[in-house]
Amino acid sequence: MSLPSTIESRLSVPAIASPLFIISQPELVIATCRAGMIGAFPSLNARPSGTFEQWLQRLNTELTEKDAPYAVNLIVHRTNTRLEEDLALCVKYRVPIVITSLGALEHVNEAIHSYGGIVLHDVINDKFARKAISKGADGIIAVASGAGGHAGTTSPFALIQEIRDWFDGPLALSGSIATGGAIAAAQAMGADLAYIGSPFIATEEAVAEPRYKEMITESTSEDIVYSNLFTGVHGNYLKPSIVASGLDPDNLPTSDPSTMSFSPDSKTKPWRDIWGCGQGIGAVREVVPAAQRVSQFAREYREAVARLGGMVSRYRAA
Repeated sequence: MSLPSTIESRLSVPAIASPLFIISQPELVIATCRAGMIGAFPSLNARPSGTFEQWLQRLNTELTEKDAPYAVNLIVHRTNTRLEEDLALCVKYRVPIVITSLGALEHVNEAIHSYGGIVLHDVINDKFARKAISKGADGIIAVASGAGGHAGTTSPFALIQEIRDWFDGPLALSGSIATGGAIAAAQAMGADLAYIGSPFIATEEAVAEPRYKEMITESTSEDIVYSNLFTGVHGNYLKPSIVASGLDPDNLPTSDPSTMSFSPDSKTKPWRDIWGCGQGIGAVREVVPAAQRVSQFAREYREAVARLGGMVSRYRAA
């Protein structure tokens, strides 16, 4: 079972633009949704107090049923002191899709279900996927090897297979997806949707440093470093940003996962100075409007599906 047909019919391409800390704000979400792809942002991007409600009001006003729905990411971790406040606003404004991360809480799922919302929970392995569904999540975002920011180490082939072995609900795949062909490949493996982050950092609407955007267009998979130093949770980061902060990317220490913090000195701050990114960025060569990126994905996706259809016809039936 994929997402409800009322959502799928509003998409030009089966994908979600993943919520990017600091970077995903209303302009990017609106542009992405209007182009036909689910746009998302973390509630914690909305600061100071009161800004989150203003953003929800704007999204509910400017987006219509002709656009793709939007999603809000809630960090379900004990360090998030805003969780209950932001959850209440999600219910008040009937956020269509909520993406939960770093924890699975039944009362969060129940609150979103109270008005008909959908909860997708991101996981890095099958164990966490089972726990999320047992707690009431509707679907899973499988964060496989190569994904930007917090990511797992499991191959997407293995992770999707293991989850699909027991779960037939909505399933999205994250990990090095930066072309429409990769979106089609995710579906061929058994996912309903692709979950794409890094290519949207290199868009005009993204709230990211110009050098961050440029660095993505200049880098490849060889420029990605996997470390838990910066937040206590393992993730993928751009090597040049680590070097620019005065650290040696080949000799990074490990961090205490219970702290979710990092302060090697008073000048370097994660998320501001250490830039997350996935391994698929070799396909991202220029900074473009978000709508252009979505249009490119949609065109490549249809070309890939047609190409695969032609390939299947070459082989005899089993």
